[in-house]
Amino acid sequence: MKTLVFSLLAIGTLALTSCKENKEQKSTTETSMQHDMSMMSDNSAMGDMPMDEKVTVTDAKKTSADLTELYSHYTHLTFALSGDDDKEAVSGAKGILASFPKIDKNGFSAEQKKEFAELEASISENAEHIADNAGKIDHQREHLDIMSADFYDLLKDFGTPKPVYKIFCPMYNDKKGAFWLSDSREVKNPYLGKEMLSCGEVQEEIK
Repeated sequence: MKTLVFSLLAIGTLALTSCKENKEQKSTTETSMQHDMSMMSDNSAMGDMPMDEKVTVTDAKKTSADLTELYSHYTHLTFALSGDDDKEAVSGAKGILASFPKIDKNGFSAEQKKEFAELEASISENAEHIADNAGKIDHQREHLDIMSADFYDLLKDFGTPKPVYKIFCPMYNDKKGAFWLSDSREVKNPYLGKEMLSCGEVQEEIK
């Protein structure tokens, strides 16, 4: 009799265990199916393209700046020096200094802001030297030489308001040479002035 009771209890226990396992398995299966359905829905929303193509961020186009006013004062400066006019050169240099705060830099990336700030600081420093040295045209021309290299980088990296020509003078500074920028191919040398006004050759067009 005891043997029969124990047998019945064992059978009942096995039945309950089997039922519990079936419920757990069913619950796990339903959860897995729900997860798969969710994944299928997400993939459908993403489209047929591979995931790595979906999350790729395209590089932003290089932002240009409106340098029209700034560059016009630079050309004012070079024309003044080509005419040996140190006082008018002061006016051009002051115009450069006044133009920088007006340039909108909001669209620049962090890297562009850093580069622009460095060029602005260097150009402004040389413009201040030119503005402060009326009557010392040789000194003004020395700073134009340095400034022109910075303007070249500025226009190359941030855009030009119009086609610009890089013109090289091989005779300036004991024949070490120097270049300036112009919106015309016509040579009017700001380093040698009226002494050798047409000395120079176009090396590059920037646009």
